[in-house]
Amino acid sequence: MAEMKIQWLGLSCFRLEMGGAALVLDPYTGVRGYPELHTTANAVCCSHLHGDHGYIEAVELTPFDGPVPFTVQKVACFHDDCQGQKRGKNTIHIIEYQGLRVAHFGDLGHPLSTGQLAAVGRLDAALVPVGGFYTIDAAGAKALCDALQPRVIIPMHYKDGPMGHDAVDGVEPFLSLWPENLCVHSAGDSLTLSDDTPRQVLRLTYGGR
Repeated sequence: MAEMKIQWLGLSCFRLEMGGAALVLDPYTGVRGYPELHTTANAVCCSHLHGDHGYIEAVELTPFDGPVPFTVQKVACFHDDCQGQKRGKNTIHIIEYQGLRVAHFGDLGHPLSTGQLAAVGRLDAALVPVGGFYTIDAAGAKALCDALQPRVIIPMHYKDGPMGHDAVDGVEPFLSLWPENLCVHSAGDSLTLSDDTPRQVLRLTYGGR
């Protein structure tokens, strides 16, 4: 059975491990409350190149011995709700490994069109910004998840106590929109995703404190 480890490294940064390879998404620098990020991977993807999402220098890249076991699909969108005029473009990344599909939505700032939703397609897990101001807010994130129906929803880009941007909300407004029995607060910073992983809205705990 295929498995993918999804580890939250803070803000919108995740490290995915699958088939012996590792991919880091949206590495950051200079984010309030978080120590400087240092990690390793075989590849890195950035939704956009602002310092809190595109600091590739935080990732020590190493070559993978053999064909990379995952694929990455990109869907173009915007960092705001005015066609990028305020904050520019954003890229959604869909990572697929042996049938498991995970989407990282970066700093998505608007509802997706019918065409964009179709391009994202079926998801096993969605890594979704929920804090608002720079991205969609709790209600916008809920609408996105309702449209795509991923089995696992992992919120990101929210204020986590002393960590994160002052202008954004915490995760609680997003979690309050879901049935209580679906919400899981993990004591750890990672999930091993497989075909058997049940439907859930999973709040991971940052492990670098």
